[in-house]
Amino acid sequence: MGDSPFEELEAREQAERAEEARKDAFNSRVTLTIAVLAVLAAIGASLETTEGDKTIVAKNDAVLEQNQASDQWAEYEAKSLKKNLYGIAAAQGGPKAADYARKAAKNGADEAEVARMAKRFEAGRAAYTEKAELHERRHDRLTLASTLLHTAIAIATLAILLRRPWPWYVAIALTAGGLLLTGWAYWG
Repeated sequence: MGDSPFEELEAREQAERAEEARKDAFNSRVTLTIAVLAVLAAIGASLETTEGDKTIVAKNDAVLEQNQASDQWAEYEAKSLKKNLYGIAAAQGGPKAADYARKAAKNGADEAEVARMAKRFEAGRAAYTEKAELHERRHDRLTLASTLLHTAIAIATLAILLRRPWPWYVAIALTAGGLLLTGWAYWG
């Protein structure tokens, strides 16, 4: 430095301005990071909600399929009972024995068709249950991912308040974890 006190004062002011500019650039980066995190968190929350809704719909569809299967099995039991009653009546002989035998055969044929339909509804129930489980797994993973992203926003804000970079780095690490969980929800 020179001999003048003014030169020393000006050098200090320039150093302070340089430090403020560096802090402003850091704050701008952190602020931009927070904005990006907010968008990612909103997308994650939307995906989480969608998967939760899909879980509920698939479970409802599984219940409806099971109800249909139960109805078909009840009809199967009725057809089976009628078939057996007409069979017993036909075996007794008499003027209506041939008619009873025909009705027993018809109920036997109907019984097989009803059983096929019941099994088809049970297969539908199983498929919807599997679908619900997939959406539920995704929802669980997206919930955790969304939590990490929201936590990252709060921690990134600390970087500005504390004027330290470490909370920003922690927020970036949490964001990476949240994004990995999101990917795992759909491709894991």
